[in-house]
Amino acid sequence: MRCENLTPFIVMDIVREAAKYDDAIHFEIGQPDIAPSPKVLQAICNNANQSMYTESLGLKPLREKIAKYYYDTYKVQILPTQIVLTPGTSGAFILAYSLALSKGEILGLSDPSYPCYKNVAQVLDIEPKFIEISKKDSYQLTPLHVKNHKLHALQISSPSNPTGNLYSPQNLKDLIFTCKQKGIAFISDELYHGLTYDKKACSALEFDDEVYVINGFSKYFCMPGFRLGWIIVPKSKVREAEILAQNLFICPSTLSQYAALEAFDANYLQQVQKSFKERRDALYEALVPLFDIDAKPEGAFYLWADISKYSNDGVEFARKMLEEIHVAVTPGVDFGSKKHYVRFAYTREIPHMLEGVKRIKKWLGR
Repeated sequence: MRCENLTPFIVMDIVREAAKYDDAIHFEIGQPDIAPSPKVLQAICNNANQSMYTESLGLKPLREKIAKYYYDTYKVQILPTQIVLTPGTSGAFILAYSLALSKGEILGLSDPSYPCYKNVAQVLDIEPKFIEISKKDSYQLTPLHVKNHKLHALQISSPSNPTGNLYSPQNLKDLIFTCKQKGIAFISDELYHGLTYDKKACSALEFDDEVYVINGFSKYFCMPGFRLGWIIVPKSKVREAEILAQNLFICPSTLSQYAALEAFDANYLQQVQKSFKERRDALYEALVPLFDIDAKPEGAFYLWADISKYSNDGVEFARKMLEEIHVAVTPGVDFGSKKHYVRFAYTREIPHMLEGVKRIKKWLGR
């Protein structure tokens, strides 16, 4: 276990510092500020006495609902036994890496990507291998990237944190096929599915049933504090996944599982998606005159902004902006090697965000 190699999130320092200012503008937090469906909140009250463990795979009726959701959304059939409910998607990463890789093997990750991937891999003595992606390849890993690296597993996220990019159906299909040919396990983080704005997201399960798919209730379902995720594993890995879950977690929060039974509220979720699309459009239009933004994000709730016309040090830029005008963003180095980028999260209401942009514009003009 190589804990000495773990890197802290600079954004957590930003969050702590921003809390000191009553007038802080928050672009740093990657969690929705929208409440979950009222049906979820009512379910908490109705099930307040549910205090016992569930089985380690999770509550069967919830797994059945998730299986139905995949058929309704993607027209793929999965068995409820293939679904393991986990303590957030963090628990799902642990299961995916433990099932797909052995000690010392190599996990391919994009640069930039969500920082927990690397840190979880290193705790499990798995070697993260970063593959640089950029505007040139639409921030997507491709079969060529895979062919040029020795890997035992590959993980993608679509839509992505921090760029908001969405893998095209053809590239996703080709990438999965190439991995299968080379004996590389494929892991797809689909946590931001549902939060796509101009195109429909494809699940990796549409192209192969031997992939690992991760999702959860934190983002689209607006339930971050419930700490409930899931992983869909190949049929051949079901028993192994169950044994791992028994030993690592026993089970996820029982009350969260009962609440999540009511999370698939289609009408409410449609409004959630609409709200984030409006926020994306407003923030993108406001920031484009100030920063180089490689592409309008197709999903999630992040904007990936190049600040090189002002600074080559995103950490210093973010800290100075917070100190001087009380606007909080996340430095790009939290996600990889891109020192001249920062990430804006559009997880607050539009007037709040536009006040932040107003301050930034004035600050940059000094």
